[in-house]
Amino acid sequence: MSDDSNAVASAQGSPAASAADSAAGDADVDALLSRLRVIEDQPLEERAEAFTQLHDELRRALEGSDHSA
Repeated sequence: MSDDSNAVASAQGSPAASAADSAAGDADVDALLSRLRVIEDQPLEERAEAFTQLHDELRRALEGSDHSA
């Protein structure tokens, strides 16, 4: 294998790790969609506050992932 091929294989991880990451990602997406459905069912004022909280949580998670990379 060339150095480039080794780097790609290493970056991609094992197939089992990829499947586990995919399953975890699917669970995260399902949880987010479920939470969004709950928010959408709330009265407008409560919905606005819930979306603000969700936005803040997602922003913190994304900003935190920048520091751990």
